[in-house]
Amino acid sequence: MKNSTYNTKEIQKRVDEYIGQFKEGYFSPLSLTARLTEEAGELAREINHYYGEKPKKTTEKEKTVEEEIGDIIFVLACFGNSLNIDLSEAFHKSMTKFETRDKNRWTRKQDNIQL
Repeated sequence: MKNSTYNTKEIQKRVDEYIGQFKEGYFSPLSLTARLTEEAGELAREINHYYGEKPKKTTEKEKTVEEEIGDIIFVLACFGNSLNIDLSEAFHKSMTKFETRDKNRWTRKQDNIQL
């Protein structure tokens, strides 16, 4: 099995190679939005199963939070590829926004170093 550590360019390349095998290609942005919503719901179901008050029925298939997060990453890579968006650049822009807009929004942890 290939190394399971990927940077975003490798993720997008691997997804593109997979999707490139099929005549249908990428779904439309609207269909990808529906797919992302579906995957987010499946993640919510798993979180509720493991950490919430609503356990699964014994007849339901066992999945993992990790698997559902992976599915979301796949759909996000499809979005990026189909709309020519670099996931690394999108992430960078988002983090820059959070680091500036929200830098004083929450209580910071104090250093435990005694001076």
